Amino acid sequence: MKKIVRYLVIFLLSVIVIFVIFIALLAEKDIPVEQLKTKYCTAASQFMPLMGMQVHYRDEGIPTDTLPLVLLHGMSSSLNTWDSIVYFMKDKKRLISLDLPAFGLTGPNPENEYSFDYYTRFLDSFLLRLGVHRCIVVGNSLGGGIAWHFTSRYPEKVKQLILIDASGYPVTNAKGSLGFTIASTPIINNLLLYITPRSLVRKSLQGIYYNQQRVTDAQVERFHDVAISKGNRAAALAIFKKGFEKDPQKIKHIRTSTLIIWGDHDGLIPVSNAFLFQKDIPSSRLEILKDVGHVPMEEAPQLTARIIASFVQ
Repeated sequence: MKKIVRYLVIFLLSVIVIFVIFIALLAEKDIPVEQLKTKYCTAASQFMPLMGMQVHYRDEGIPTDTLPLVLLHGMSSSLNTWDSIVYFMKDKKRLISLDLPAFGLTGPNPENEYSFDYYTRFLDSFLLRLGVHRCIVVGNSLGGGIAWHFTSRYPEKVKQLILIDASGYPVTNAKGSLGFTIASTPIINNLLLYITPRSLVRKSLQGIYYNQQRVTDAQVERFHDVAISKGNRAAALAIFKKGFEKDPQKIKHIRTSTLIIWGDHDGLIPVSNAFLFQKDIPSSRLEILKDVGHVPMEEAPQLTARIIASFVQ
């Protein structure tokens, strides 16, 4: 019996040693945000001191437009997801994109709080600092959830609402993304604090596209770099562990004119959820894009921009 116990102890110690070596070999340190600014900021990039953060944003297009589009990205993404929409619409509208707290070059918030209530308060403060009192809010995925929560809280501040593959209802029968699956798995997800291989980033990006050929090396590098920006991994993990409050009943009270855009091959939030939004928001219009995944503004940017432009004009 003593021999069995001794062998078991030796086995467990060996596993621990191998695990530690594995972590040591693959672990990547956080990258200081100042280092990433030199790589990923553009001439349009600005930083706003707000709520203990330096919020990265871009204010582009027609500066005299008093009803700008405010563009909100999804989970683990950044304002870059809107680059093509800005390109196709900058001669028609003012477009304000930003890296939400916990993501991009903005990074984590000092309160370590991530909820729809927090993001609603944050977005209201951000827009007030910019002097924007009424706008058109556009959100994809998590950003869509933030967009409709903000609209629900401040209907007088939102002229129109645009939801692109938005969160809001329970998700069923979705194949998901490898990165999201690992991040949602207890215990194992803690490894993401230290290990974020580019291969995982690539596989996760391929999971959100219908046409996986659109995933480029440059895109993988940017997502990887921003993911390991100082504090971002811990913030993202905190979000995955806690999740977001779910109260789809609030959606039924939205009376704002709403455009719903959805990719028919969304593997993260199935197209069936698009019909739930259409059903619960009386003044809504639904556009389903053929052979498109979770991020239509990246996979079919020209068509998405054309649909948005038609709606807001």
